Amino acid sequence: MNTLIKKVRNTAELSNDPVIKEAGRILKNGGLVAFPTETVYGLGANALSLEASGKIYAAKGRPSDNPLIAHIADIDMLESLVYDISEKARLLMEAFWPGPMTLIFKKKDIVPYATTGGLNTVAIRMPSNNIARALIRQAGVPIAAPSANKSGRPSPTMAEHVKEDLYGVIDMIIDDGPTDFGLESTIIDVSEEEPVILRPGAITDSMVQNVLGKISSSFEFLEEEGEGPKAPGMKYKHYAPKAKMILLRGNQNKIISTINQLSAGEKNFALMITKELQEQYQGPGRIYIMGKASEPETIGANIFKLLRQIDADGCELVFTEGIEEKGIGIAVMNRLKKACGYNIVDV
Repeated sequence: MNTLIKKVRNTAELSNDPVIKEAGRILKNGGLVAFPTETVYGLGANALSLEASGKIYAAKGRPSDNPLIAHIADIDMLESLVYDISEKARLLMEAFWPGPMTLIFKKKDIVPYATTGGLNTVAIRMPSNNIARALIRQAGVPIAAPSANKSGRPSPTMAEHVKEDLYGVIDMIIDDGPTDFGLESTIIDVSEEEPVILRPGAITDSMVQNVLGKISSSFEFLEEEGEGPKAPGMKYKHYAPKAKMILLRGNQNKIISTINQLSAGEKNFALMITKELQEQYQGPGRIYIMGKASEPETIGANIFKLLRQIDADGCELVFTEGIEEKGIGIAVMNRLKKACGYNIVDV
């Protein structure tokens, strides 16, 4: 397959842009289009088509019980897909849509089980990226779109990352440069009486609490073979580089001494660390700066890009530094824990 890679030119009138029109035709005809959102690049297909959703799983090598997120352009589209939109769900939508928040509702029959991973619930998001919403409108259907990468690989924050994993496998990639947040959306289950945060993201728990009051969270990794994940990222290995990865948590001086100890005899290793730790570290190894520990949002925007760069540079072992699990730091640590396969050393 010849994968088209195109950039939108007419950003002032996206509905008339030829790239958006062509991508919309591909989606209407059951094809696959990778497109930008404010979080990461998504791999889009018609969310109402069993066959099209199946193509996503095949292209990514994604387990069929790992649910997809359906992206919408407006509330009218939401009401055609789900039952029981609670008052708490409406409060969240008013506060955070369009934006990096996914809500899980009870699905209507129009949504195939191929899109929901066999569940009676469906995950819905309204992205704030203008290209994404213009594409949904052009397609005329909700677009199922997990991250546009091979399953288990670091999520793509640039079109080049999509090309690395999926060139020749999908119909089109829309290139809009780097994404804004670099972390996938916050997922909140609103299908029951009390909402639950299932995946942390740029919409933090404190932001949600400001809208709803106290809310519980459940980020546990499902290990039992028979357990089905209700949201993406709850069961299968995610974000992993090819290199072996170790996450170190604790005092920075002790992290440095532990790196020196664990790297003894290693010739091809990397450190993915904060700017603060880099200023203290004097040892060997390739250094990749995640961002500032004092500004965790900078880390969130960089970690997937750095994990791909570490692989491109051929590193065989990577040590990464844990940060404070507060605010967006909770989402950053959630991704780092999954990337290292929970290979964590507390120092």
